[in-house]
Amino acid sequence: MSRKLDRATSAIDVVIIGAGVVGCAIARELSRYEVRVVVCEAAAEAGQGGASKANTGILHAGYDPLPGTLMARLCVRGNALYDRICADLGIQIVRNGTLVVAMSVEERSHLDELLQRGLANGVSGMRVLTRDELLALEPRLNPKADSALFAGTGGTVEPYEVTIVLAENAAVNGVEFLFESPVRGIRSVRGSWEVAIDRRILQTRFIVNAAGLFADDISAMAGAGDFTLYPRRGEYVLIENQLDYEVHRPVFQVPTTRGKGIVVSRTVDGTIIAGPTADDGDDKESTATTTDGLARTLAGARRSVPMLDSRHVIAQFVGNRAVMKERDDFLIEIGAPRFVNVAGIKSPGLTAAPAIAEYVVGLLGEEGLKLRKNVDFVAENATEMLFRCCSAEQQERMIAGDPSFGRIVCRCECVTEGDVVRAIRRPAGARTVDGVKFRTRAGMGRCQAGFCEPRVVDILARELTSSALAVTKCGPGSEILVGNLRPEGGHNA
Repeated sequence: MSRKLDRATSAIDVVIIGAGVVGCAIARELSRYEVRVVVCEAAAEAGQGGASKANTGILHAGYDPLPGTLMARLCVRGNALYDRICADLGIQIVRNGTLVVAMSVEERSHLDELLQRGLANGVSGMRVLTRDELLALEPRLNPKADSALFAGTGGTVEPYEVTIVLAENAAVNGVEFLFESPVRGIRSVRGSWEVAIDRRILQTRFIVNAAGLFADDISAMAGAGDFTLYPRRGEYVLIENQLDYEVHRPVFQVPTTRGKGIVVSRTVDGTIIAGPTADDGDDKESTATTTDGLARTLAGARRSVPMLDSRHVIAQFVGNRAVMKERDDFLIEIGAPRFVNVAGIKSPGLTAAPAIAEYVVGLLGEEGLKLRKNVDFVAENATEMLFRCCSAEQQERMIAGDPSFGRIVCRCECVTEGDVVRAIRRPAGARTVDGVKFRTRAGMGRCQAGFCEPRVVDILARELTSSALAVTKCGPGSEILVGNLRPEGGHNA
């Protein structure tokens, strides 16, 4: 590492590499203690660099992982923690159960297997439904369905919302986030670690490697364990909710060795999501969608809900799951002295994230990190309801106090200028168009930002005191605008 790089001037106790849902959950859990924590993230926003923003947002009950695995234990524990976390942090949650649907008598035997597995894992609230019970619960499902496993503790959240509010709460409690800061090198120096990011070296006592698909590369840099991760591409579609195919809870098909199959679910905001496909690859950064993936996703979804109409597709996207070649379980262990690997966190990683955080903090304590309670820890985030979620009387008061709440930025989702400004000014706030979208839903509607994007760009430029030319969709290389049409001195865009 170059000695010309600037070094951190004060002692860092823990550097977390990766600001996905797992990294942010660990950061918040550590902020309960008197330790200095820094999170390094290559992307421009929390949850923007990997699968944390590109999954179905399902809280799994815990019947799928094999009994005795770390995945099973942390899934069930994480599921149980979500009600408290959502209440404290203002996260939207719908907990009305999940379904695994068998389409034939032959598939029904798999439901019994999943039921017994769930019981072994300590999952409560499960039962097998008959065809009539299933269709009474979800009348839009395929009438050929034979039966289903119902798991009452399952539910849904918005995965990007969970990640963002965990990061915000960690920041409120003193965690420092360094975005657009990819790790370039790691080395052990006299009982501590040096982590090189662009133009800076961080000196820290402990490292937590929560780098998602790139956790194997980070581990190799530090000589902290030899394992290999590869991407399993999953293509998804978002579909406008229509009465003909409305579903109220996640609908799985009988799983295969490659995953849980195509899921049809209703997000907490009311959109239908279908996916994912499962295609193994070797390009960790490829998130390009395909016509074949769209066709397979819709075909698989129609097996559960035949009436799904491709004309109502709003968006298509890809999420890459981190699959480990060496094992089919989470890898959470000490890879080197004071270095914790948190790798291979595929589904149900979102569900398990709060429990993973507890587990990692326990490992750090065993490695010598002093865990003195932070008496100033703030468990709750300040409540800031979006304009569209408020009553007419509340909206009138908001506009009277700040006229920007009376200016609509996104028509499809009824997002105001005031909403966007607050999203930018929040702790670890929005710095990109996607950052605004994931905090306010501006750009998530039917027109997919056709109306609101220029306004969002202007507000970001104004609030961040930068040129509109510098505003990006999701970080460097994704600039929205390429130049000025007006002479210098005209509009900044």
